Amino acid sequence: MPLTYPRTLARATRSTGSQALTALALTGIAMAMGLTLGGALAKEPAPSHSAAAHAPTAAPAAWTPAALRNALNTLPAGNAERGRVVHQQLFCASCHGDNGQAPTQNWPHLAGQKAAYTAKMLLDYQSRLRLEGQRAELMHDIAVMMTPQQISDVSAFYAAQPAPRDDGTPRPTSAADAERLVRKGDPARLITPCASCHGVAGQGGKLEAAALAGQNPLYFTRTLLDYQSGQRANDAAKGMSAFAKRLTRDEIEALARYYADLPSGKK
Repeated sequence: MPLTYPRTLARATRSTGSQALTALALTGIAMAMGLTLGGALAKEPAPSHSAAAHAPTAAPAAWTPAALRNALNTLPAGNAERGRVVHQQLFCASCHGDNGQAPTQNWPHLAGQKAAYTAKMLLDYQSRLRLEGQRAELMHDIAVMMTPQQISDVSAFYAAQPAPRDDGTPRPTSAADAERLVRKGDPARLITPCASCHGVAGQGGKLEAAALAGQNPLYFTRTLLDYQSGQRANDAAKGMSAFAKRLTRDEIEALARYYADLPSGKK
């Protein structure tokens, strides 16, 4: 389905009913965890949820690959079934769907995402290293209430789900050659192939190299634009930021479509 992305992206950035959704989600989470709404909305976690619970895995002001590897290695082993309970208790489905496939264009699909990537994002939300907009503010308020064990468990739950297929989200139209960028990059512009980090099937790679197959194309586009502008800067060694800055808008939209259709073999 064709989509005029600048207009749609602007509408999605403003978010439809996001303030009401935020209040509803945080109210339910606070009730489930025995907190007051004021505590859930606080910029810092309540004392019982702060120093002791989060010190072992707190994100630094900026990641290095070694620091990230160490932080992920200190997390406890995750359990997908316990993660399903966390997913339910924290009302994650209200934005990300019952099994990690988001019901709207405003949120990313988490189904099939690498556990290490999801865990890193939650650590980044906790520390405010990732804070590029209203959605990130909401995720911060949720992440600060999570223990390292909950982070590991919910990350394992999403990793165990199949990647989305034919999710019905509108696709951008672009004439750029996405497959060339994925497989060969562009040496003339020092653009490395996407597959070198994210895998030839978009399955993801080491540490923070996310799985991209089946991802919501509007979220994909917004993410690369945020890296381009510097609004999002939580990538270790600034690899994604450097990559995104060399892409045209047309190329970003072509890659968004390529990865959105990848699980079903449509390219």
